[in-house]
Amino acid sequence: MDINALDLNLLRVFHHLMRTGRVAATARELGISQPGVSNALRRLRDLLGDELFVRTARGMQPTAFAAQLDEPVAYALNTLQAALQRREGFDARSSTRNFTIGMSDLGEIALLPALMDALARHAPGITLQTVRNATEELDPALESGRVDLAIGLIPQLKTGYFQRRLFLQRYVCVMRRDHPLAKVTLTKKRYFAADHVLVTSQGSGHAKVDEIIDGEGTPRRIRLRVPHFVSLGHLLAATDMLATVPERYAQQCVAPFGLTYVTHPVPLPVVGINAFWHARFHKDPASQWLRGFVADCLGDSA
Repeated sequence: MDINALDLNLLRVFHHLMRTGRVAATARELGISQPGVSNALRRLRDLLGDELFVRTARGMQPTAFAAQLDEPVAYALNTLQAALQRREGFDARSSTRNFTIGMSDLGEIALLPALMDALARHAPGITLQTVRNATEELDPALESGRVDLAIGLIPQLKTGYFQRRLFLQRYVCVMRRDHPLAKVTLTKKRYFAADHVLVTSQGSGHAKVDEIIDGEGTPRRIRLRVPHFVSLGHLLAATDMLATVPERYAQQCVAPFGLTYVTHPVPLPVVGINAFWHARFHKDPASQWLRGFVADCLGDSA
């Protein structure tokens, strides 16, 4: 079809119908009549040669073609809205924008609860989506704007990026609360003699800590390697294994899983966790708000 024949308002109707599944709800959200929504849908059907939505007992259900169109249409509308807001400023309290943040599963566990609580109070219309900080994908995603902000220990992001220190964190040793080593001083000898679970977090800088521990000259008894932190609380609660983790993660897990943590017997560096954004969006009002909001919620001063 010729894109010149497409009215932007038709795409707005399509976008809202995808989310509400109801003609009446779409009409209310857009401030138009129900016949106006029906007429827009009829025009879209004629232009695209597809039924787009089928009326069912559960509302207007999208066809396969409509489901295929949903993401690119939403992305195009959000991009246009963001471009217009750059000139007008950014009002977080009234915005319904979706932001995408790159972070590890460790970040989701340790940082997202505080972030979502603050959003509910200060920017209730804003939604978040998280993606992984995979090394080969993060750079082009931040440059293109598909990812708005990345949070973590990400040494590969250098040229073309700004960064802001959020907080410093130390590494601790975590175990179940009634672990035999929880009742005594955790020395190096006891640490290296214990069983360990190791998280091999791809695309992060946490591997440097493992290098320092391995450089002590005594190999750990690593019984299990896992690629993420999601299962770690369950594993530690049910076994006598130890894990070396950032302190903020440990703080989130001690209560739900019956764990405890102690000072690490190996001298480990305190590491900085930063927020990263591409220089293209440095002066974008929405990006500026997001960066400040994240720093206020997660920074050491918070």
